[in-house]
Amino acid sequence: MKKHGVINTVLLAITLWHAAVVADMQAAKAFLDAEIGQVSVLTRAEQEAEMQWFIEAAKPFSGMAIKVASETLTTHEYEAKVLAPAFTRITGITVTHDLIGEGDVVEKLQLQMQSGQNIYDAYVNDSDLIGTHWRYQQVRNLTDFMAGAGAAVTSPTLDLDDFIGSRFTTAPDGKLYQLPDQQFANLYWFREDWFSDQKTKEDFKAEYGYDLGVPVNWTAYEDIAAFFTGRDMRYLGGPARVFGNMDYGKKDPSLGWRYTDAWMSMAGMGDRGEPNGLPVDEWGVRVDENSRPVGSCVARGGATNDAAAVYAVTKAIDWLRNYAPPEAAGMVFGEAGPVPAQGHIAQQIFWYTAFTADMVQPGLPVMNQDGTPKWRMAPSPHGAYWSEGTKVGYQDVGAWTLMNSTPVNRAQAAWLYAQFVTSRTVDLKKSDVGLTFVRQSTIDSQHFTDRAPRLGGLVEFYRSPARIAWSPTGTNIPDYPKMAQLWWQNIGDAMSGDKTPQEALDALCAQQEKVMSRIQRSGAQGDLGPELNREQDPRVWLDAPGAPVAKLADERPAGETIGYDELIRSWQE
Repeated sequence: MKKHGVINTVLLAITLWHAAVVADMQAAKAFLDAEIGQVSVLTRAEQEAEMQWFIEAAKPFSGMAIKVASETLTTHEYEAKVLAPAFTRITGITVTHDLIGEGDVVEKLQLQMQSGQNIYDAYVNDSDLIGTHWRYQQVRNLTDFMAGAGAAVTSPTLDLDDFIGSRFTTAPDGKLYQLPDQQFANLYWFREDWFSDQKTKEDFKAEYGYDLGVPVNWTAYEDIAAFFTGRDMRYLGGPARVFGNMDYGKKDPSLGWRYTDAWMSMAGMGDRGEPNGLPVDEWGVRVDENSRPVGSCVARGGATNDAAAVYAVTKAIDWLRNYAPPEAAGMVFGEAGPVPAQGHIAQQIFWYTAFTADMVQPGLPVMNQDGTPKWRMAPSPHGAYWSEGTKVGYQDVGAWTLMNSTPVNRAQAAWLYAQFVTSRTVDLKKSDVGLTFVRQSTIDSQHFTDRAPRLGGLVEFYRSPARIAWSPTGTNIPDYPKMAQLWWQNIGDAMSGDKTPQEALDALCAQQEKVMSRIQRSGAQGDLGPELNREQDPRVWLDAPGAPVAKLADERPAGETIGYDELIRSWQE
């Protein structure tokens, strides 16, 4: 009797297990039917096979509840509201996906690093912290995790080569530390309908002596800003008064991002190199041949306070005051981003493609009735100190990050969720919603070939060779959370007029070196940490090749523009 009882128990367990698997697959099919449909690079059979793998891999974690955090972007809202509940139904792992401010994400992650307390099981954390993660070694390096504790929960269809931002999340040791989840660039934005109008073009040519078009350099951007500011555009259905520039200037953490996000390198500060300037990067921080930070101020070989950096800050302040709406000076990043959609901005030199989804809504003043935009995006112009090979733009790469302080089983469950929301089954649909591409297969899809005319140049940019010149903060920065907060405070002093740009940048570089000196003395980063150069006469470094640089006699070369169609053709050729 006992034998029969055991057999019955086993049969019952098998039956219940089979029923659970069927139920999970039914949930997966319902999700694919209702949400994905044909908006995927995979066939339906391939989608179901990928979902079946997640079902099987998640069995050991069924009933577990995990918490993850990301900043509030359209892409992450889609993950939190649509993908997280679907993952929960399909796998039995309950996911709470918290949407918090970008600064809050860094703060929580920093607290977890310092305390060892497991606050979140995973973070979508900007790859700007790659230098921090590599040096402190407090996050799991995914290369070793996927080969070890995470092997059983690493999807055979993950296809890391398909991720366009993985080079930004790979440290000098060759290890992958973060998995890209969303990616967007800062580009030039302009009203193509105004720029292509014959009367507008003739008026500009008469005043400035060259053609109105996409500005190649900062002189042309400034001329175009002056031309449009105060101009009556009612003859094209626009407002009676428009502005030639849009930006933001409130003393707030987002003001720091506006400058660390490649603004200095666009002006020409820093050295040539991909993905970041080497040995001096877009923050002005110099590293030695062993990737150890050695200085930020010119006296130590850095460039944070050199002539190109001062020029960059000066121009941004001048343009904000002279050519942007008065209220822009009191705005933060999130407030300023949607303003061009209101229809009174002619161009913006530093515009994030993350706002694309909100700029293509029907009925906006910047949209045509047929659903195509009146605006376009293009590479941002570069400043007087720029030379070929110097970084000319920024890409934000939000990437899944697993802390060492997270228990291994919770990290494994979180890793499953991270792969689910970046899987090829869902990535095309997620990108369709948020327009923050991370996979080449999505960018190359027929779906986005068809949708491209309605996205103002976004697809063309991401398919172009120009894309590789846009990159996040690199590995020169040893402690992003501590150093990033210095930027908005010091740049804020320049924006308010409390300090000149030179004074503000002198203070900034000195404070960056103080942080690096403290890290050096603590030994917290070992052989990877800073080892500051001794101070020298700045002339020694200014006379040497590369960054830092001395002031140019002429910071305003002749304006140069290019036709938008010609620019697109050059990419295609």
